[in-house]
Amino acid sequence: MVSKRLSRLEGHRRKFMAVIDGTPECEKAVHYAGRRAKNSNGGLVLLFVIPEGDFQQWLGVEQIMRAEAREEADAVMAKAAQKVRDTIGIDPEIVIREGNASEQIILLVEEDRDIAVLVLAAGSTKEGPGPLVSAVAAFPIPVTVLPDTLTAEEIDALA
Repeated sequence: MVSKRLSRLEGHRRKFMAVIDGTPECEKAVHYAGRRAKNSNGGLVLLFVIPEGDFQQWLGVEQIMRAEAREEADAVMAKAAQKVRDTIGIDPEIVIREGNASEQIILLVEEDRDIAVLVLAAGSTKEGPGPLVSAVAAFPIPVTVLPDTLTAEEIDALA
């Protein structure tokens, strides 16, 4: 069970969350979530989850692998945040976690009770809409899924 959302209480603001995973569809989700946040005077949370990798090597190798994964995550998030600043004009909140993406989304939503909406975008590949979109039934907050066919202009009009 999810904790009560605080985003409507005085001193809080509604946050939209998008997951950065390197897929083309995540850019659409970020764009929509950012526009919705700006248009509703809310906030934007960008989450990057470093997958549970095979970090169970010798201690030195494990530390190097974790550090490299973290550096890559930092670079990806810096680029995504700058794009949001440049195109939408808001400063997103950056969160980097390690583990299973679905589990980390749920944990973050529980920890930050101002997060009110998770925005995902469906992929158009033959593999289907993507693992996060396929797992939406388990998320404790409303989820907005954007069709793959929307352009940036159409997203702007909808957000």
